[in-house]
Amino acid sequence: MIDVVSGPQPRIIGNRYALLAELGRGSMGVVWRAQDHVIGRKVAIKELHLPDGVPPEERQVLQQRVLREARTAGALNDPGVVTVYDVIIEGGLTYIVMELVEAQTLDALIRRNGPMPAEHVATLGLRILSALQAAHAAGIVHRDVKPGNIMVAPDGQVKLTDFGIAQAVDDPGLTLNNAIIGSPAYLSPERVRGEPATPASDLWAFGATLAYAVEGTAPFQRTSTASTLHAIMSEAPRLHRARGPVATVISGLLAPDPRARLTATQAAALLSGGGTAPAEAAPAAPRSRAPLLIAAAVVAALLAATGGFFAGRAGQAPAAAPQPERAQAPVQVLTFGRLGEIPVWAMGEQGCGTEPLTKGVPFDWLQNVDCAQPHKVERYAAETPFYDLASKGQPVPYPGEDWMREYALHYCDLHARTIRVAEGKRSELALTGLVPTKAEWEYAEGDAVGAKEVVCVLARKDGADLTGKSSG
Repeated sequence: MIDVVSGPQPRIIGNRYALLAELGRGSMGVVWRAQDHVIGRKVAIKELHLPDGVPPEERQVLQQRVLREARTAGALNDPGVVTVYDVIIEGGLTYIVMELVEAQTLDALIRRNGPMPAEHVATLGLRILSALQAAHAAGIVHRDVKPGNIMVAPDGQVKLTDFGIAQAVDDPGLTLNNAIIGSPAYLSPERVRGEPATPASDLWAFGATLAYAVEGTAPFQRTSTASTLHAIMSEAPRLHRARGPVATVISGLLAPDPRARLTATQAAALLSGGGTAPAEAAPAAPRSRAPLLIAAAVVAALLAATGGFFAGRAGQAPAAAPQPERAQAPVQVLTFGRLGEIPVWAMGEQGCGTEPLTKGVPFDWLQNVDCAQPHKVERYAAETPFYDLASKGQPVPYPGEDWMREYALHYCDLHARTIRVAEGKRSELALTGLVPTKAEWEYAEGDAVGAKEVVCVLARKDGADLTGKSSG
């Protein structure tokens, strides 16, 4: 049945679509509620407004790109993707005909009801991830994942829209008058640096979107575009309400280095245990006063992604984490190097030493021994925080002893729980994390520089010799 409207007759697009009412408007155009006179169904039509400053000779090329990208997006087959039915170029404008979703955007929902409970955000997140995985598998990068492009229906149905539009416009060969393609608060650090958009940058924006849903505010949104971009590049997100898997996923997706970021598969695996009710039905929960502390689960997630850890920005200390329950004694953490509790740390490649670690006693080269020989201590893991920045010649300030100790505690505990330490031997072992002092970290004289790595070593609790490697 065709809608009856009073007043002036509606505009007709493509000799079949009647524009009935405006549903919303944004930087990329106007969305209309429309009626398809041929099939008789209601549809949504996006009247695309190209960025200001596009010269006339480029406008036709850009329209053709929008057409091509929309066709590609229209081929996606996932319940979380808004279906594209048709694309029409008429009167110098481009119209994208889409499935009509009777739903609010996530942005409007949060502004109306306040933040969602974490378990409901987990459910919503899984549905968005499904859409992103389908797109990425088809070679499509969304480029503008944000709360305004996510539709949430009253029954909990979730749809991701605007596939292909930002991709068609995001071309360095086009003259766009310095336009920023995508919403500044949801641009990943690498995109701010001018690097190409990738599935990893979509996932960063997805992480920022989850943070918005559970916190009620965008984690990097500031009072101006410039300050927002500065926050993305230099600040760590602060979470107050997120808990459990959602907190883990947000922190893992917002890793500054895309190589350290959770993959879609890893994020889905973490969220799958945290979802319950439909997102639309979720009432706003009271805001917690205590800041969320980056948990050891975040470290585990990042290590699973990269074999390394990079939860904070250089020179910034993430908040200390509440320690999870452990099946064995926690890791002891000692400082090493100049002014450290272990004043000299000189374990070589062999990875084992003949003397136990003792505060105030140097570990020098004479103590090194092949691990096939009886030994008192054994290195089972080592990691250099901020290695990617340091390898590019960027100075990395000392992040603080508390941060280093917390890092070592979680890093060494996690690695002791992997195959690196034989499961049958763990209850017999004492674990120690070694972290450099500020004086050691900052030491530089000629070609010599101080150590910046975190080292994990083990020893028998009873002080007896180890024979053969206890770590894998």
